[in-house]
Amino acid sequence: MLCCPQCGSRLLYKDGLRYLADGSGIQRYLCRKCGYRFSETRKSNTALHTKSESDAHQKAAKLLVEAEKTIEKREAGATEKTRETELQGKIVEFLWWMKKQGYKETTIEGRGKRLQVLVKLGANLLDPESVKQVLTLQNWDDSSKETTVHAYDSFAKWAGLKWEKPRYKAVRKLPFIPYEREIDDLIAGCNNKVATFLQIVKETGARAGEVFNLQWTDVDFENRTITITPEKGSNPRIFKFSRKLLGMLENLPKTGERIFNNKSLSSLRRIFERNRSRTANKLGNPRILKISFHTLRHWKATMEYHKTKDILHVMQVLGHRNIKNTLIYTQFIKGREEDEYVCKVAKTVQQAAELIEAGFDYVCEIDGVKLFRKRK
Repeated sequence: MLCCPQCGSRLLYKDGLRYLADGSGIQRYLCRKCGYRFSETRKSNTALHTKSESDAHQKAAKLLVEAEKTIEKREAGATEKTRETELQGKIVEFLWWMKKQGYKETTIEGRGKRLQVLVKLGANLLDPESVKQVLTLQNWDDSSKETTVHAYDSFAKWAGLKWEKPRYKAVRKLPFIPYEREIDDLIAGCNNKVATFLQIVKETGARAGEVFNLQWTDVDFENRTITITPEKGSNPRIFKFSRKLLGMLENLPKTGERIFNNKSLSSLRRIFERNRSRTANKLGNPRILKISFHTLRHWKATMEYHKTKDILHVMQVLGHRNIKNTLIYTQFIKGREEDEYVCKVAKTVQQAAELIEAGFDYVCEIDGVKLFRKRK
């Protein structure tokens, strides 16, 4: 292999041709290490080059190498940016297709976010193997990976791509069920809008998306009822709500058709999370940090089963169409202390009505006062 006659390096660039008198050409080379130029048949003659000339050649060679690396880096970055822009455009087309097919906004938003995360992590959505590789490298739990696979599977079917789905299966766990006093502490620590949102979920067990889409026309202030328009294939429901919630709703500004006029459910959730952190720190109760919007739905279902032991009633409250989705709530009460109650007394009919609305059960009457109780 050809070497530099001056330093012996094999790191050479071709540097054009040197033409002879007969018109033929001889290949010239530039050493990338020392900057020495020589022809293929030319022998080393270090005496012809001074030290300053060698240094100049070497510096020029280094600058040339750096320039080529910079160009390659820019070209790679431009290619990557072009590819990412193309994929983002595909995501927009896919989400628009979902909207035309009648998918719920929450489903569209969730799948869009999952696909965008894949793109940011370097996955090529048009190459299923690339998606699999990115998923394999992530330190996510199987639940997150399963959700992401489900989102990409929809995209792949839309794009006409064939792939074999990875076998990620979420481990089903019993969700966290807080005490009612912890929920009330959290509601008390939030601003008016978030507190009202949480109170509605607590009293109805509705999904966060169902509550977020509530309109003022869904509320009957005179009869104190609220109508839930279902999502995710659930059944519609109507609930009687408390005087406490009535006051909270009346104090909200009516600036549009919807009760909660935030830009999106995600923006409302971010406000809630800030309120939750502040309340948990203030009260020194880290359990409050585990409470989410959906936690209150679990809590409502658990308490209804506590009171009635009627799984069909719980199914109706939640709006489930399949009782299999409701049966899990029969397990939540196991391990909870059945004999711990909050006891209240009522001396008037008004006080008794308020306790019943708050979920207390009548026990008995002693010395002219009525006793009520509710599990903690």
